[in-house]
Amino acid sequence: MTIKHSVALSLQAPVDAANRLQRSIWAEEQGYESVFITDGGGRMDGFTIAGAIAARTSRIRLCMSIVPVYTRPVAVFATSAMTMSHLATDRFVLGLGSSTHAMIEGWYGMPFFKPKTRVKETIELLRKMLAGEKSDYDGETVHSHNFKLGTPVMGEVPIHVAALRPGMLEMAGEMADGVMLNLAPLDVLPRMLEAIDKGAKRSGRRVEDLEVSTLLNTFVTNDVAAAEQDFRNVAAFYYSTPVYNKFLRWVGYEKEAAQIEEGFRRKDRNMTLGAFDSELIHKFAVIGTAEQCRDRVRAYWKAGVQTPAVNGASTNHDIFKATIGEFTPAKMAG
Repeated sequence: MTIKHSVALSLQAPVDAANRLQRSIWAEEQGYESVFITDGGGRMDGFTIAGAIAARTSRIRLCMSIVPVYTRPVAVFATSAMTMSHLATDRFVLGLGSSTHAMIEGWYGMPFFKPKTRVKETIELLRKMLAGEKSDYDGETVHSHNFKLGTPVMGEVPIHVAALRPGMLEMAGEMADGVMLNLAPLDVLPRMLEAIDKGAKRSGRRVEDLEVSTLLNTFVTNDVAAAEQDFRNVAAFYYSTPVYNKFLRWVGYEKEAAQIEEGFRRKDRNMTLGAFDSELIHKFAVIGTAEQCRDRVRAYWKAGVQTPAVNGASTNHDIFKATIGEFTPAKMAG
């Protein structure tokens, strides 16, 4: 199985429904093959937005990136995915992940219990439901009996899994059709792909048989200092959570992870933001001229990522617009 290279456009920015819809229509017109639709965190509901986009597009792939497994019963995932299979047949991808303690326990009031097991059991049960089977499942974290979809799924619904460290990466490699990475430095990708491959071998596959994507916080700009500051805010949001803080330690930045953790404990934002110097920022973010940024995205292709998802992360609207316009297939081929 060969999965071709492409660039996706992330719709992560917290804009309104009209902007997300128009941006998706524009992305299809520009030749983008996929849009990544974020769910959770107080944003507009991802499935609702996906349905609206499906009705106004005909070709572009709609990838949920990602839906936290704790926020919906598996039967609801099944009915939502089945519905999207009719609205966007063979162009809907269900991205699932555990999310973080801060979101699940803090925001939603749900116990963040055995995240790897919860994701694994959600996939196992969901595949049975999407295949039209009546549920009869008792796991450690998920249970369902006598549920059956009333309408069959149209076409295929690939399941992709968000993963950071070896345990989840291996499980995703074994269970999923694709793996979604986030904040993955190029020099760490070999370790991550190795873990995915280890899991993929358990199901008779290799890492090359799965679609690997990664979200890239991207800034096409000459104002590098402003972009670095914007990314520090992104980094502080993620790396102050235990899940991402452990990931930062795993990739080799123990000192920075400890400083962020201590800054968050003290409620000292300057301490937290100061953990990332310029050199480190450029390992995690894509910043520079259009051609520099395109070269960096191409480097992810070469490293084994089939689908980099460009997220225009600037708070400056002009920089944001300049960014998302620079990664169309025509420009990436140039």
